[in-house]
Amino acid sequence: MWRALQNLPRDARDTLFLLMVIAWIIAPQTSNLPLWCVGMAASVLIWRANLAVRGLILPSRWWLLGLLLLATGATFYTHKTLMGRDAGVTYIVILLTLKTLELRSRRDGFVIFFLGFFTLLSNFFFSQSLLTAFSMLLGLLGLLTALVNSHMPVGRPSLLQAAKTAGWMTLLGAPIMTVLFVFFPRVAPLWGVPGDAMSGRSGLSATMQVGTIASLALDDSIAMRVRFEGKPPSVSDMYFRGPVLSTFNGRDWVPLQTAFTQRAQLAPELLVQGNPVSYEVTLEANQRPWILLLDAASTKPNIAGYDARMNASLQWIADRPVTDLVRYTAQSHTSFRHGPQRMVTGLQDYLALPANFNPRTQELADQLRRDPQYTGSTTATLVDAVLTRLRTGGYSYTLEPGVFGIHTADEFWFDRKMGFCEHIASSFVLLMRAMAVPARVVTGYQGGSLNQLDGFWTVRQSDAHAWAEVWIAEQGWVRVDPTSAVSPGRTGSLMRLEAPRGVIANALSRVSPQFTINLRALWDAANNGWNQWVLNYTQNRQLNLLRNLGFESPSWEDLSYVLIGLVVTASLIGAAWTLWEKHRQDPWLRLLHKATERLRRAGFDVSDSTPPRTMAENLRHRMTADDAALNALTQWLIKMESVRYAKVPHASQLSTLRRDFRHLPWPHRNP
Repeated sequence: MWRALQNLPRDARDTLFLLMVIAWIIAPQTSNLPLWCVGMAASVLIWRANLAVRGLILPSRWWLLGLLLLATGATFYTHKTLMGRDAGVTYIVILLTLKTLELRSRRDGFVIFFLGFFTLLSNFFFSQSLLTAFSMLLGLLGLLTALVNSHMPVGRPSLLQAAKTAGWMTLLGAPIMTVLFVFFPRVAPLWGVPGDAMSGRSGLSATMQVGTIASLALDDSIAMRVRFEGKPPSVSDMYFRGPVLSTFNGRDWVPLQTAFTQRAQLAPELLVQGNPVSYEVTLEANQRPWILLLDAASTKPNIAGYDARMNASLQWIADRPVTDLVRYTAQSHTSFRHGPQRMVTGLQDYLALPANFNPRTQELADQLRRDPQYTGSTTATLVDAVLTRLRTGGYSYTLEPGVFGIHTADEFWFDRKMGFCEHIASSFVLLMRAMAVPARVVTGYQGGSLNQLDGFWTVRQSDAHAWAEVWIAEQGWVRVDPTSAVSPGRTGSLMRLEAPRGVIANALSRVSPQFTINLRALWDAANNGWNQWVLNYTQNRQLNLLRNLGFESPSWEDLSYVLIGLVVTASLIGAAWTLWEKHRQDPWLRLLHKATERLRRAGFDVSDSTPPRTMAENLRHRMTADDAALNALTQWLIKMESVRYAKVPHASQLSTLRRDFRHLPWPHRNP
């Protein structure tokens, strides 16, 4: 294909190369663009490529106007606006592709180049991952190669030659980019778009419908990364608390909803025991105001740019949604107790059950309470009885339990006897409430996997989990994870249910499972480094850098002073480099250039490539027999050429030529 591209006429070759670069830049956007936009962009690029290969004329401006109006209407119909991130990116992609249909001159090419740079930048509005950055770096090199190539108008310059020049330009610009990245004052997230209501990523929700967390197990994306100081807690203690759901309407679990909500907000009454676990969390954007912490944190996490508080359910809530990657430090105690120690007003809300739902579960609760074995038993005994039923009753833990009907608990306890964590937790809480035991569902993440390369624990969306809390007198709220009764490996080890893998992943796993594990760990470590040092390079880290450089109380002004100093220093270095390069240039060529300029100003037809002997011949044709001035000038030019081609040139000869140059009677243009 590359050879066929090289054999095309230059215009066609250069156009096809530019079209391939544009397609590369647009490709990562396809999942974020409307289907009609993707189809239209692809059709226009294929159309333009066909015109280039066949040497056909470009469409008229009426065609372009019609397509532009169609795209404008479709954009407005899709997004209900022409403003904002989504509509803007859709429109810029269409404008870029349509502009290729009027690529007639270098000026049109420059417009396409700069539209391409802007489109390349827009990829970061949706993703700032390492893979996106690498892909856009290749796109940048492609655009620079096309731009360099457009400044080589003579002949058929090699695209490889233009690519080498573009690569050197990128390398030379890298130090400047690094300095600006490190020291330019940060006033917002790196690629933040504050005015856009950015769509949330998949993850935990403020509500739970039986079956929703099972769908998260199919999502292998990163939820957060955790680095512990010192020895980490056991995997079975790694419960990262999210929303607490206390009201069930027969279909969905939602946060506590009661006519006396304020009354029902019981004080957390958190009491911690033992030494705290210190750790650092790098939380991915989730479009939610939740600050995920290890159960349970009694002190406020140190998170720049956010004000977090703990609600009555021990969940930490920020003052605004987490729309960008954030990093924070915290301390938690894995040994704790919380909630009222005796029955108080408000606990009855955790006994509420919807009417006419799960009748068989109600009957099971009545049977357990009437059973002489449990008559007068404590809450802890009833909990143990239900957990024993889960362990011995043939229940199983699965990602594919099937679709549940309206009586979800009945189906789990008596029919299917299988489910994912939210099926088990929901059914457990409903059964406990039917036995007059206050209970609620807690969602979050459980466990994670340690990356041996960088020491971070990676918590994925597939680690999303639901467990239960029951209220026991003299103890308060107690965590009970019924899933561990069905499948102890889910919380007691690194075992997880995995989503079906793709063909390539399956093939690699069969050939070398350890290689697949190591490759994934390497990629996770690289992504984590990108997150830590690039995406999470905040203003606080800038100021910490200045402190390390000796500033006692660094501020934005200090950052500006450092940046200005570096820019001035770089400018002086550049000026010195230019002078040095000028000094290194062939002094004979510099002297010849001066002579050429003098003759050109006098009206002689000479160019920069005219040799001295040719200049002398032209002067002889113009001079008379007694024209001593021009005769001296021709003799000087002949001597200059002889010095150039002398077998052993001497610096003194060049110095003599320079001295004579200053005293020669140079001719002047006649008025």
